[in-house]
Amino acid sequence: MRIAGKLVLTAVLGLTGAVFGSPAAAEIKVGITLSMTGPAAALGVPAGEAVLVLPNEIGGEKVRWILLDDGTSATQSVANARKLITEENVDVLVGSSVAPPSLPLVELAAEASIPLIATAPAREMIEPMDDKRRWVFKVVPNDSIMAERLADYIVKTGAKRIGFIGFNDSYGQDWYKAAKAAFEKRGMEIVANESYARTDTSVTGQVLKLIAAKPDAILVGASGTPAVLPQKTLRSRGYDKPIYQSHGIATPAFIRLGGKDVEGTVFPAGPFLVHNQLAADDPIRKAAEPFVKVFTDRYGRPPIMFGAHTWDVGVILQHAVPEALKAGRPGTPEFRKALRDAIEASTDLPLVAGPATYSPTEHNGYDQRAAAIVQIKDGKFTLLER
Repeated sequence: MRIAGKLVLTAVLGLTGAVFGSPAAAEIKVGITLSMTGPAAALGVPAGEAVLVLPNEIGGEKVRWILLDDGTSATQSVANARKLITEENVDVLVGSSVAPPSLPLVELAAEASIPLIATAPAREMIEPMDDKRRWVFKVVPNDSIMAERLADYIVKTGAKRIGFIGFNDSYGQDWYKAAKAAFEKRGMEIVANESYARTDTSVTGQVLKLIAAKPDAILVGASGTPAVLPQKTLRSRGYDKPIYQSHGIATPAFIRLGGKDVEGTVFPAGPFLVHNQLAADDPIRKAAEPFVKVFTDRYGRPPIMFGAHTWDVGVILQHAVPEALKAGRPGTPEFRKALRDAIEASTDLPLVAGPATYSPTEHNGYDQRAAAIVQIKDGKFTLLER
């Protein structure tokens, strides 16, 4: 629930408040807005849970993590960000869980000259690079990386004609563009393109149009539990060919809600999703182990991918803060600019999502090491191709 705009996590995390770390005169403040309620809650809740295992001290300075719920609303994410910037005087902004509440944060972070670490996949947050986007860094691989990896898999099945249905927002549009480009390079084509809203309860009309196009396979460009709707509808209408999904479905909630209708689904995902199935020397497995241990020690169960993105925020700051402290104290413009510069100069950061190298022109930092092919098999996520 929300009290005066601040998330009280009793129901979700068993806590009494959403501010973590002890107040101090020169503490580093990190403001976080996540979609812990609303359509993207399946992504936001695990991301919020991970805040509690982040370090309370970095570079010898206390860190205060301030977490707010935006309810998957762009209006609320803007209100949260303004509160974090003006009232809490945060040094770093983090969020949100999906594209709609995340995109407006770019403008606010640039206006305040503070780094924004984006935990949503929206490519527009960092491209094309300009003075505003110089303040933004992503910890989620671009959709194009995932689309290329998926296209490599699909082309081997012999499919040529692909149907597409995705969200009618930037997430779905980005996935359509990325998939179209990846498919066309491999001699495939999208023969039908349909869309729906995250809050829709029926996609029957769109599904009938997709089936009428007689595609060899269908790709769903959606995330969280709303991604189940088109797949269930397709199966109920007798579509028995392969249905692929995006990396946005990597939550147990998707499997629980989808049941038998999502069994066998193949999708690209960050290898962390199946970290315990990776080779012992895989860099992502090595990066994942510390996070898995502290999270499991606290909650008695393993984390999921969207919590790993929160952990990666902590890894980035542990790398960048010591360098930034040479330029100024927390809470000062000098510290925040130096923090931005230090993140931008990072090379081969051992993030759970994959090794990341940022630069003045590249604020995503990932390559194909950040993608694997996963299948839902016997109600579990199973590594298909690394």
